[in-house]
Amino acid sequence: MAHLERISKNKVEDKELERMFINELNDCINQIVLLRGWVYKITDLSHVVFVKLRDKSGVIQLVCKKEQVKNLRLENAVEVIGTVCSNEKAPGKIEIIAEEIKVIGNTYYDKLPFEINSLKNKAALETQLDHRTISLRRPEIRAIFKVQSEIEVAFRDYLKERNFEQIHTAKIIDSSTEGGSEMFTVNYFDKRSFLAQSPQFYKQMMVGAGFERVFEIGHAYRAELHNTWRHLNEYVSLDVEMGFIKDEYELMDLEEGFINYLLNHLNKVCKKELDMYKIDLPSEVDIPRITLQEAHEILLNKYNKKSPIGNIDAHGEVLISKYVKEKYNCDFVFLTKYPVSKRPMYTMPDDENKELTKSFDLIYDGLEITTGGQRINDYEMLKENIIKFGLNPEDFAFYLETFKYGMPTHGGFAIGLERLTMKIFKLTNIREATLIPRDMKRLIP
Repeated sequence: MAHLERISKNKVEDKELERMFINELNDCINQIVLLRGWVYKITDLSHVVFVKLRDKSGVIQLVCKKEQVKNLRLENAVEVIGTVCSNEKAPGKIEIIAEEIKVIGNTYYDKLPFEINSLKNKAALETQLDHRTISLRRPEIRAIFKVQSEIEVAFRDYLKERNFEQIHTAKIIDSSTEGGSEMFTVNYFDKRSFLAQSPQFYKQMMVGAGFERVFEIGHAYRAELHNTWRHLNEYVSLDVEMGFIKDEYELMDLEEGFINYLLNHLNKVCKKELDMYKIDLPSEVDIPRITLQEAHEILLNKYNKKSPIGNIDAHGEVLISKYVKEKYNCDFVFLTKYPVSKRPMYTMPDDENKELTKSFDLIYDGLEITTGGQRINDYEMLKENIIKFGLNPEDFAFYLETFKYGMPTHGGFAIGLERLTMKIFKLTNIREATLIPRDMKRLIP
């Protein structure tokens, strides 16, 4: 036990230590360090006590004297001063010989709502969501949101490298974004308003305002009466709008480029988090493009699966992904040429068949994560289309105004952040990939 006495208190007192994170310690062997974090696990042996300390970057073993830990409880927030030592038998092959442990955040619970330090997470999802901040203390759960954060980083970096500008649009609006879809109402002083289900109108308007290429990362709201594994009523949307495009295929090229950029980024910066789930992401994908009509024929002929008119259902998404995986060895597929009747009123009709549109969905491993397409850019054509959809152009005057002054060809897409995260980790419920879920039944925490 002599090594427990290695630290000279004078050395600690003489030097103002800066807090370090656990993942920074490999280059600090035999150095005195200051750590802060939570007590993750306590193992009391006859001659020594091992305490596992957890911070946002990882977990490390502390070697402690019994008197140092007599008042410690699981999940105490603590400050630790100690020496970094090599130990081949320790987790990560390094450990901290603790000189001083100070509790800086006491605990007041009788019993934890579920085990945080167990090897396997045994708590039901609803229980985890009821105690969300406690469940997030499990490293493998927090890893999901580390990756989710890096998805946003990659999205932002990829687009900024291509001359896009980030914008932030209003989320309290006067009218429906896409006409008739379910929306949450808001009492806006003495007026009825709505929560935006998309920044669609505003991102188009910003293209016409001279930004040309814009993107937004923001919340969207859908008052849909769905309570399934794949639906949320509040979610984060990664939106893109691009001016002066040739056609919708240019948009698909842009998104395919982003997917490849993202895969490489995650493989570089999130290896530890992906390894927790045994996820092996490819470095590159070549995404097939199949028309909706072709998808219907494949589903019927190969799987005897009938599809709803103008779309495919959830089971169809799973089956078409299975087909694409077998034929092209790809987890992604673009479905193109959706009918006019199934797309919003601003969608550009197809050049060859006016019953179809220049639109697409991106399916990832059996789940739609993107809807996009080219938009109508002519004022009179858009106004006429609004009327065809049974809507009043006067209700969209704020939106239509930009189109009077020379709107270029343009289009875009939106990616559901939680859906993309869910599929990367192969999770079974979208709430697992949502930091604070909002669905039909959950309004707290």
